[in-house]
Amino acid sequence: MLQVSHVDAKHGLLQAVRGVSLVVREGEVVALVGANGAGKSTLLRTIAGAHPAAAGTITLNGKDITGLAAHRRVALGVALVPEGRKLFPDLTVEENLLVAGRRARKGPWSVKTVLDAFPMLEPLRHKRAANLSGGQQQATSIGRALMTNPQVLLLDEVSLGLAPVAVDSVYECLAVLIDGGTTIVLVEQDLGRAMSVADRVVCMLEGRVALEAAAGMVTRDQVTGAYFGLARKGSA
Repeated sequence: MLQVSHVDAKHGLLQAVRGVSLVVREGEVVALVGANGAGKSTLLRTIAGAHPAAAGTITLNGKDITGLAAHRRVALGVALVPEGRKLFPDLTVEENLLVAGRRARKGPWSVKTVLDAFPMLEPLRHKRAANLSGGQQQATSIGRALMTNPQVLLLDEVSLGLAPVAVDSVYECLAVLIDGGTTIVLVEQDLGRAMSVADRVVCMLEGRVALEAAAGMVTRDQVTGAYFGLARKGSA
């Protein structure tokens, strides 16, 4: 479904992503892990069109989207849940969902189906986003992305800054999406969480892919080794 080929991305003179290639298949959950500064968030933003690619190509269902603006990628089925959630703080939960749904692709996701998938949000639908807890905001942000009816959902730092009980709640909701066959690329600092839900793990180090493997065919120690640069790039 999604193919990233030899992509570079820069922040000024700093090259954050270096020749990354990645394939994401329909219905697959890919966990993107690595230390701070490894290039994970920049890669997701580049796929979504929020950051320009300096080189390489990105294709969705065979269509080259490398040069398309972010809103055009949303229309084709790419949705990003950004680090920090980035909700409209003065809008309610329901209003945040409706804003995203105004130009949505055709598909199964609506306010009703999002609230069914994220039951924690039902009693909060008329509450301002600024007054939500971190976990509630994260669920709302994921729900907002789903309202565009994406083909691939990019989730950046799902558990960052959340209390353990909030992380549990968010992952319970994600399990509904995964069971439903949603295609997901997940950036996650919690390696255990990432490996528990992913079909495949991709570890980045200094802007490059250091390891790529099926989640069931690689050990935590192997991923940790790649995480800290103690292992060569490999696959399983």
